[in-house]
Amino acid sequence: MPDLLATSRSELAFKLGFATRMLFSCLVDADFLATESFMNPEQAAERPTGKADFAALNVHLTAYLDSRFTQSEGRVAESRAVVLAACREKANGKPGLYSLTVPTGGGKTLSSLAFALRHCETNGLNRVIYAIPFTSIIEQTANEFRSVFETFPAEIDHLILEHHSNFDPEKETTRSRLTSENWDSPLIVTTNVQLFESLFANKPSRCRKLHRIANSVIILDEAQTIPVTLLAPCLRVLELLVHQYGCTVVLCTATQPAIEKREEFPIGLPLPMPIIENAAALYSTLKRVEVRNAGVMSCAALAARMAENPQGLAIVNTRRHATALYNSLRTLVDEEDCCHLSAAMTPEHRTRKLVEIRVRLSRGQPCRVVATQLIEAGVDVDFPVVWRALAGLDSIAQAAGRCNREGRLTDAVTWIFEPEEEQFSRLFGTIKTGANAASQVIGCGHDHDLLGLAAIEHYFRLHYWSHAQDWDTHAICEAFQVGDGELPLNGAFATVAERFRFIDDAQRPVVVGWDKKGRGLVNKLRRLDSLGIHPDRKLSRLLQRQTVAVSQRLWQRALQDRRIEILCDRFAVLTVPELCYHAELGLQLDADPLYDTRVLIQ
Repeated sequence: MPDLLATSRSELAFKLGFATRMLFSCLVDADFLATESFMNPEQAAERPTGKADFAALNVHLTAYLDSRFTQSEGRVAESRAVVLAACREKANGKPGLYSLTVPTGGGKTLSSLAFALRHCETNGLNRVIYAIPFTSIIEQTANEFRSVFETFPAEIDHLILEHHSNFDPEKETTRSRLTSENWDSPLIVTTNVQLFESLFANKPSRCRKLHRIANSVIILDEAQTIPVTLLAPCLRVLELLVHQYGCTVVLCTATQPAIEKREEFPIGLPLPMPIIENAAALYSTLKRVEVRNAGVMSCAALAARMAENPQGLAIVNTRRHATALYNSLRTLVDEEDCCHLSAAMTPEHRTRKLVEIRVRLSRGQPCRVVATQLIEAGVDVDFPVVWRALAGLDSIAQAAGRCNREGRLTDAVTWIFEPEEEQFSRLFGTIKTGANAASQVIGCGHDHDLLGLAAIEHYFRLHYWSHAQDWDTHAICEAFQVGDGELPLNGAFATVAERFRFIDDAQRPVVVGWDKKGRGLVNKLRRLDSLGIHPDRKLSRLLQRQTVAVSQRLWQRALQDRRIEILCDRFAVLTVPELCYHAELGLQLDADPLYDTRVLIQ
């Protein structure tokens, strides 16, 4: 239970509100499990029993990593070994708040897992929760963890729970489905959306996992990606988990922790224990790429630069810019030598395209990729040159991490450019504020080392710390009040759950039957619709892998034009994919019917 000797009434209200949800979670989960044990003993028997053997898991991971590092040589491999050693050493400390500041390519994913397993063993903690900001890399991370433990003497789905909206139902087992309900698994790989929205939820189905979060190690990957508009409630609940509920929180960043308390950022977290003592020295050692300013560039000019290099990556801020740049590029090089990657493609399509890109890179084949920012945060690709449209310095640092990842080149460059076309230079929301802050940093003379600690600190001062009016835009913290009457807490739980949204709900999903598998799923949905039957959980999840989110405006216009139809009362389905879904560009609802329509993968 929380310490109720809070410093203010608002602190007390927030603590009581969270304690109420935590108690509710325990009661709901206990009641559900008791009912299940009586009504469905076969299903109850599938649930995990007993605590995980973190000592054995730690021994297994240690052997795996020791073998892996002895086979690697070079400056980057040596730095990764230093990071791993530091994680193992600091894991023997007590539960609390830690920071792991490692530049991209420093091996922080497996090193942070090594910290977590040893820390659980040392302190008797119950599980590891690995929270990732983007669904584009969660499958990659989960698969990396599975490869580590594939020879461990226990079934993988008993050890690792992959829980996110794009999870492939073909991988789902009865055990993984049951553990996703209440996170009763030793290692959970999930998204920031799942983690934080559960912490502020009010529905029993989402609250059942809350008490499982207590007494855990929470690894928050790329902690600086928490939206500015939700900083106050998110940081407050993280501090509460550490100080009141026995959690250890590890703030993993490729730059520096942007959310520590300081004079200009009073809502920040208390100073964490640094796992890496000298982050500046590690940054210098792991520096593998120069970041340079390319100035203003049109699509045609950038495409020409990309055509000069057999392998290269360009990352832009919008789907429209990615489409225009790809169309310019494919007029200059063979179409098979260039690829497009954006959220206009279904998750299934993106996964296949990433496999194709990695194969071409590994074989040394020509591979020029135009992508939106979904590729930059942790996606395991390695290009000799990268171009990044102006964005926040944290995004630029991630983009640079896709360049010369293994440190084999001596002249690798990541170029920052500003789009010449007005329609591509207009930005909105956090992308706009990040780009504006980065532009100011460049103008203040930091362009000689844009990813240096001084430049990054200046950036976060502009982007995070000076926006006090936005730290709790939706008044989440104010929704709890301590009354003077008989009821000590007036908690607007439903209001909080409704207001707390990591992702803007302005976009609407469209199901695309873009290949043989997708068309089969859509046909199955049509049959169910004709019978008045709603699809089961598995079909719904499979359809999610065939879905693209579009703006409310495009969605409504497509519905009026009968390019989409509603099946089973809730699934918007593209009626004729051949007219609106491109083999490389994905869903193009805002364009005229495509002149080169092609059926995709058969």
